[in-house]
Amino acid sequence: MTDNPTKRRRRPARSGTMARLAWLAAGTLVGGALGGAYGVVRGPVYTATSYVVAVPSANSDPGPTLGFAQAYGRAATQLAVLRDAQDQAKVPVRTLQRSVRTATSPDAPVIAVSATSRRPGLALSMANGVTDALTRHAEETEENTHVRLVRFAPAVRPTDPSSAPPWVTGAVGASAGGLLVGLVLLVRPRRTEDDPRCLPSVPGPAAADQHQKL
Repeated sequence: MTDNPTKRRRRPARSGTMARLAWLAAGTLVGGALGGAYGVVRGPVYTATSYVVAVPSANSDPGPTLGFAQAYGRAATQLAVLRDAQDQAKVPVRTLQRSVRTATSPDAPVIAVSATSRRPGLALSMANGVTDALTRHAEETEENTHVRLVRFAPAVRPTDPSSAPPWVTGAVGASAGGLLVGLVLLVRPRRTEDDPRCLPSVPGPAAADQHQKL
């Protein structure tokens, strides 16, 4: 008449598995909702990029141009250049510091100046403003460096956003939420068979006498 103890031991394991799956599903849903909401609230972001190339002055060695391109790429985001660019870009220096990034190539003396903004026209003016200011600074030191900067490709007004759409941010948030909950479940201590709370209950003396009579 007694129940099979094996069945009593399987029920807590099944309920624990269902609880973990429920937590994983909840974390995935919450992360996806937060990621999608972030993509909607942030809105589209546009990026404009201009390119300049370092060239040697007349009758000078072209070898150092690559090194000077690397140096000018780092100097493009310094205060001296950004202060000269803020009038043309029509934004304060702090905005330029947050929005402008530069990149250089290890193989060619080319500098890429990129600016991001929620307004395509503002991204365009910031990229070209910093490029023009950097070119002027290179002209002031040309007698010493024997290298000048030439605009290779000016920035154009961006038409497509460079930021991820809300469905992408939602997918990333869902993945992050499920992963975070999974890590929490992995590090959480689990109950073992030695835990008194997991042992099957033993009937009392009165219940045992009733079973014997039956």
